[in-house]
Amino acid sequence: MAAALQAQRLFLTASTSSSSSSSSSLTTRPRRTTAAPCRAGLRVPSGVQTTTASSIPADGGLKLDWIDVTTTSGSIASSPADRNTAVDKLRAVAEAAADRAEMHDIIGRQRDNWNHLLLHSTNSLTLAASVMAALGPAAPGTVAALKASAGVQPSQLAEEQRNATRLWRQLERDVRATLQHEAQQVTQADVQDAMDRVLALDAAYPLPLLPGMLEKFPKAVEPARWWPRRRPQQQPKSSSTTTRSRSFGRRGVRTTSNGWSQELEEEMRGLLRVLRAKDEHQYLTVGKLVLSINRGLAVAGPALAGTAAVAAAFIGTGDGAWASGAAAACGALAAAVNTVEHGAQLGMLFELLRNCAGFYRKVQEDIEAALEEADVERRENGEVFRTKVALLLGRDAAELRQFRRMASASVKDDDIKDYAGKLF
Repeated sequence: MAAALQAQRLFLTASTSSSSSSSSSLTTRPRRTTAAPCRAGLRVPSGVQTTTASSIPADGGLKLDWIDVTTTSGSIASSPADRNTAVDKLRAVAEAAADRAEMHDIIGRQRDNWNHLLLHSTNSLTLAASVMAALGPAAPGTVAALKASAGVQPSQLAEEQRNATRLWRQLERDVRATLQHEAQQVTQADVQDAMDRVLALDAAYPLPLLPGMLEKFPKAVEPARWWPRRRPQQQPKSSSTTTRSRSFGRRGVRTTSNGWSQELEEEMRGLLRVLRAKDEHQYLTVGKLVLSINRGLAVAGPALAGTAAVAAAFIGTGDGAWASGAAAACGALAAAVNTVEHGAQLGMLFELLRNCAGFYRKVQEDIEAALEEADVERRENGEVFRTKVALLLGRDAAELRQFRRMASASVKDDDIKDYAGKLF
């Protein structure tokens, strides 16, 4: 550009000092844009269209090429307008994530208060019903209230909102970090990834109670999932780099590329096996046990309350000498069952176990995604990835070396004794 401006100044100076006859015969072509000065005797770069000034007389001895700076659509990956649109979309996602976090936080507080109020009110109703059953026929409305309250799990609802609040705030931080990273250009892929995470979180932790509430007593216990499923990546079929990276870490070559090496891949494969066989399995097993206990208590509470009501119906009859004691005993047992169910917050404990299993499932999928990427140059830096995984598991990065031997097929799952996670 500097050379173009200098050539323009030289040309203007020469044309001013020339004779009036030759200068008057020169037809001046209007300038197209401020970014398109005229140049004389300079090579025109590729992708730039030129227009020859045909009105210059032959005796002028000077031929000018007027530069029209136009670029094709394929020369630039994304225009500034597209980048600005992507940035605006990503800011909208960040604002939505912050708003969602506030909503989940408010609802979580409300449901936590509901949990405490329901526990005290349920026990009060149950004890009052047992006293009434000992003295006379129980009120039908009280029994219906007991049956309804035993099936609700407010502690689990509160735990859902607490975890949702943390995950929404994490998403907001990630999006704002992407926006503040000056060296990174925001693309439509970033926007789509953020939108997928928003939809996955909305599906994992719905705001309304009805409809859309999560199943409190599922038939099968699965890890909670709040992240989108990976989309299959298309790998180039004919590429020497891809061919080498597919065998990376399998031929005993001690090379390092983008922070990845054979030893690091073996560590990740061994860690992946331990996470699946020990950590996730442990939380799912305990979760099934807690779910069975919680389901039994949820059934026992209304059953005992109903028994107390039936026994109260026989009070005052000829064969009802036992009715008063049975009604009082069943009412007291119903209060004890409700205390264990709601006071011990078994619903919250079950949800917490599902979330922990989901946490380890996500770590597994992150490791799988890194290892399945054939081109190591397209992966995240190996040392950085290793540090992130170690922090998620509450370990030092050097401790991950002990899982290298777990990648061997000679090691059985029953031989694995240590857990990968130390955080919880």
